[in-house]
Amino acid sequence: MQTFVIMRRGAWEDEPALQESAAESTRVADEEMPGQVKWIRSYVLEEEDGTLGTVCIYQAEDADALMEHAQRAEMSADEILPVIDTVIVRDDP
Repeated sequence: MQTFVIMRRGAWEDEPALQESAAESTRVADEEMPGQVKWIRSYVLEEEDGTLGTVCIYQAEDADALMEHAQRAEMSADEILPVIDTVIVRDDP
């Protein structure tokens, strides 16, 4: 599997909506697409308009599998970018 970054801009109005979406995303990846998509972590961003966005790190067979996952989970996927290298300066806090 390859590592990808997914940008989801302004996708949620608040934290409860984000948590509900995260639960569905996990269910779809684990139950409907095991071995195709693996969610690693997400960083939640507060957008200028007050909505929440995320930068998500996934592993997947390919970008098409991630787009299919997003559609099944009813989530946005504004941009899907392949990761070509990782530079770790410090562990995530």
